[in-house]
Amino acid sequence: MGIKFGREYNDIIDDFTQALHSIDECYTFLEMTNDEWNELEREEQQECMKTLADDLFYGLGTSPKMKVGGCTLSHDKEKHVIVIHHDGKLISVIYLV
Repeated sequence: MGIKFGREYNDIIDDFTQALHSIDECYTFLEMTNDEWNELEREEQQECMKTLADDLFYGLGTSPKMKVGGCTLSHDKEKHVIVIHHDGKLISVIYLV
């Protein structure tokens, strides 16, 4: 199945990574505690978020909705976007084309 996209993959992942930084406790998806997360250097946190973005991108290709922290991520294949909602409010859109 997978997600169809027309933009450069690295650009999508960069946007997705940036969006993940706005999710409180997104590190819990990586099975990390707050203390473990805060012990990481800024560069290590960035690499973890980039890996998470990559994993979620492929995960959304098989399951169009996923929970991360207190947010819901969904792939809208008609609009070619990934959207992130928190408590019903749209907080980020990642464009795929």
